[in-house]
Amino acid sequence: MSELGAAPVPAPALPGLPARCTGVLLTPRRAMSAIAGQPRWVGVLVLVACMSALCAAGFGLTAVGRQAMLDQQVQTLESFGRSVTDRQYATLKAVDRYAAPIGLAEGLVGTPLAVLLTSALLFWVFNGLLDGRARFAQVFAVVAHAGVILALQQVLLLPLDYVRQTVSSPVNLSALFPVFDQGTFPARLLGSLDLFRLWWIVLVAIGLGVVYRRRIGRIFLGLTGVYLLIGVILATVQTIAGGV
Repeated sequence: MSELGAAPVPAPALPGLPARCTGVLLTPRRAMSAIAGQPRWVGVLVLVACMSALCAAGFGLTAVGRQAMLDQQVQTLESFGRSVTDRQYATLKAVDRYAAPIGLAEGLVGTPLAVLLTSALLFWVFNGLLDGRARFAQVFAVVAHAGVILALQQVLLLPLDYVRQTVSSPVNLSALFPVFDQGTFPARLLGSLDLFRLWWIVLVAIGLGVVYRRRIGRIFLGLTGVYLLIGVILATVQTIAGGV
């Protein structure tokens, strides 16, 4: 986190895809400077999308994975105060037979779409509302490369999900600090905050700071504030709907 207040530096030569992926994780400031100077994104977007698709599809091919995803769907519905009937459960189970192709489609289509929408929103905020001067390709490249950490999360947690027989994240703050009763507002709020997502925010903040030549710390705090606000809204709705 010492890089959050670093001053802008000239962009170095753009390394190859493996070096960029490693650099984003280990030396994000230097990697993002190179990426901002030469915003190439096709390779990393294909890599992240394929990793996400293969992880989701592979998990969906197993009986353990399908049951874990089914249990997660039921828990999500119940967290919003909905009671799942036997008929609804049977319908969800029938759909889960297609968990592998659905996971494949989510990775190959959903991942690029999420990167596009996130980039468009950030570009609108910084260029439109904050009078920034950057190309959309730069923002898109930053967001695409930050996605490496989310793909890595799936790869690392997939074996744990299989052993634990659940897709609930073991690295959200509720799982790491189980000090509140399940179903309460604090537990739900902490459960919506994931360490890898916070790491993703750090990477995006560093990239945007380089692209727009703004203080990275302020960008990080702003993005984290939005993330917390979303978590508060979600936890509030779940608590009210769940009757706790």
